[in-house]
Amino acid sequence: MGGRKLDTEGCQGIRFRNVTPDVFFCLKKKLQAYGIKVQPGNSGMLEGNGIVAHFSLDGGNNLLIVVKERSLDTYCGQVSGKLRSFVRECQGF
Repeated sequence: MGGRKLDTEGCQGIRFRNVTPDVFFCLKKKLQAYGIKVQPGNSGMLEGNGIVAHFSLDGGNNLLIVVKERSLDTYCGQVSGKLRSFVRECQGF
Protein backbone atom coordinates (compact mmCIF):
# COMPACT_ATOMS: atom_id res chain seq x y z
CA MET A 1 0.00 0.00 0.00
CA GLY A 2 1.14 3.52 -0.68
CA GLY A 3 3.55 2.31 -3.37
CA ARG A 4 4.35 4.23 -6.50
CA LYS A 5 3.91 3.31 -10.10
CA LEU A 6 5.34 4.79 -13.23
CA ASP A 7 2.56 6.61 -15.00
CA THR A 8 2.29 4.53 -18.14
CA GLU A 9 -1.49 4.38 -17.96
CA GLY A 10 -2.30 7.76 -19.37
CA CYS A 11 -2.10 10.83 -17.19
CA GLN A 12 -2.06 13.25 -20.09
CA GLY A 13 -0.01 16.39 -19.85
CA ILE A 14 -1.93 19.04 -17.91
CA ARG A 15 -1.83 22.33 -19.81
CA PHE A 16 -2.56 25.84 -18.60
CA ARG A 17 -2.66 29.00 -20.71
CA ASN A 18 -2.11 32.62 -19.67
CA VAL A 19 0.07 31.71 -16.70
CA THR A 20 1.74 35.01 -15.92
CA PRO A 21 4.91 35.13 -13.81
CA ASP A 22 2.79 36.24 -10.81
CA VAL A 23 0.39 33.31 -11.25
CA PHE A 24 3.32 30.90 -11.67
CA PHE A 25 4.98 32.20 -8.49
CA CYS A 26 1.69 31.86 -6.60
CA LEU A 27 1.19 28.31 -7.93
CA LYS A 28 4.65 27.28 -6.79
CA LYS A 29 3.95 28.67 -3.29
CA LYS A 30 0.64 26.79 -3.09
CA LEU A 31 2.29 23.54 -4.19
CA GLN A 32 5.02 23.96 -1.59
CA ALA A 33 2.44 24.68 1.13
CA TYR A 34 0.65 21.48 0.02
CA GLY A 35 3.85 19.49 0.62
CA ILE A 36 5.18 19.33 -2.92
CA LYS A 37 8.83 20.27 -3.50
CA VAL A 38 9.21 22.46 -6.59
CA GLN A 39 12.53 23.07 -8.31
CA PRO A 40 13.38 26.70 -8.99
CA GLY A 41 13.14 28.12 -12.48
CA ASN A 42 10.65 27.82 -15.31
CA SER A 43 11.12 24.08 -15.74
CA GLY A 44 12.04 21.15 -13.59
CA MET A 45 10.56 18.53 -11.32
CA LEU A 46 7.98 18.69 -8.59
CA GLU A 47 7.64 15.90 -6.07
CA GLY A 48 5.50 15.16 -3.04
CA ASN A 49 2.13 13.90 -1.89
CA GLY A 50 2.52 10.78 -3.97
CA ILE A 51 3.46 12.34 -7.31
CA VAL A 52 6.55 13.08 -9.34
CA ALA A 53 6.01 15.40 -12.29
CA HIS A 54 7.88 17.58 -14.74
CA PHE A 55 6.77 21.17 -15.29
CA SER A 56 7.67 23.63 -18.03
CA LEU A 57 6.58 27.25 -18.51
CA ASP A 58 7.34 28.60 -21.96
CA GLY A 59 7.84 32.21 -23.05
CA GLY A 60 4.21 32.39 -24.18
CA ASN A 61 2.86 31.87 -20.65
CA ASN A 62 1.88 28.25 -21.35
CA LEU A 63 2.48 25.81 -18.51
CA LEU A 64 2.71 22.06 -19.08
CA ILE A 65 2.82 19.57 -16.19
CA VAL A 66 3.46 15.91 -16.99
CA VAL A 67 3.01 13.36 -14.20
CA LYS A 68 5.81 10.78 -14.33
CA GLU A 69 4.96 8.75 -11.20
CA ARG A 70 1.97 8.64 -8.89
CA SER A 71 0.98 6.63 -5.86
CA LEU A 72 -1.28 3.67 -6.45
CA ASP A 73 -4.20 5.41 -4.76
CA THR A 74 -3.84 8.70 -6.68
CA TYR A 75 -5.82 9.15 -9.87
CA CYS A 76 -4.98 11.44 -12.78
CA GLY A 77 -8.20 13.36 -12.26
CA GLN A 78 -7.28 14.10 -8.65
CA VAL A 79 -3.91 15.54 -9.65
CA SER A 80 -5.40 17.56 -12.50
CA GLY A 81 -8.26 18.85 -10.33
CA LYS A 82 -5.96 20.01 -7.55
CA LEU A 83 -3.61 21.77 -9.98
CA ARG A 84 -6.53 23.48 -11.74
CA SER A 85 -7.90 24.59 -8.40
CA PHE A 86 -4.57 26.13 -7.39
CA VAL A 87 -4.24 27.95 -10.74
CA ARG A 88 -7.79 29.36 -10.41
CA GLU A 89 -7.00 30.57 -6.88
CA CYS A 90 -3.83 32.22 -8.13
CA GLN A 91 -5.68 33.95 -10.95
CA GLY A 92 -8.20 35.37 -8.51
CA PHE A 93 -11.23 33.35 -9.60
